[in-house]
Amino acid sequence: MPVPLKRKSPVPVPVKLRRLRETDKNAFMQSLRESRDLLKPWVQVPLSRKAFQHYVLEMNTTEDRAWAVIRTDTRELAGVVELRDIFYGDFKNAYLIYYSFQAHLRQGLMRQAVEQVITIAFKRLKLHRLEANVQPDNLSSIALLKSCGFNKEGFSPRFLKKNGQWRDHERWALLAD
Repeated sequence: MPVPLKRKSPVPVPVKLRRLRETDKNAFMQSLRESRDLLKPWVQVPLSRKAFQHYVLEMNTTEDRAWAVIRTDTRELAGVVELRDIFYGDFKNAYLIYYSFQAHLRQGLMRQAVEQVITIAFKRLKLHRLEANVQPDNLSSIALLKSCGFNKEGFSPRFLKKNGQWRDHERWALLAD
């Protein structure tokens, strides 16, 4: 009896990261229009051009950073990865937030981007710990965190307010060592 051939998963298109900038406004707003329903339950994003300008300013500080995830084949904005509330001193911690736009889902792009930000966080910023808080029914996000080596540390009832409701979250973390 012949052995069935395993299908190889397609090799993901490489992505590059660069700091999010105001010139990303048009691409961001267009991608947001196409992805609003996808993102609404999980993450808060700027919904207007003015809010985007404020977001870029906020996310280019020493405490908060955001990177545009750019596909190398089409140069499209595929998503965003953030490090929020970057603490130094004895804590050396940041909160990881990430989101992909609808047209770029399930292509391995965000995993590459998150892995690149992990490297930046631990090697360049010299952080000790990254934490991600995810709603328990966001299975895609949990799978991404697991694939990047994060470990579930706990459960936080009614932890963050999303769409006007306090939502439960799982706490996932990755240590530099």
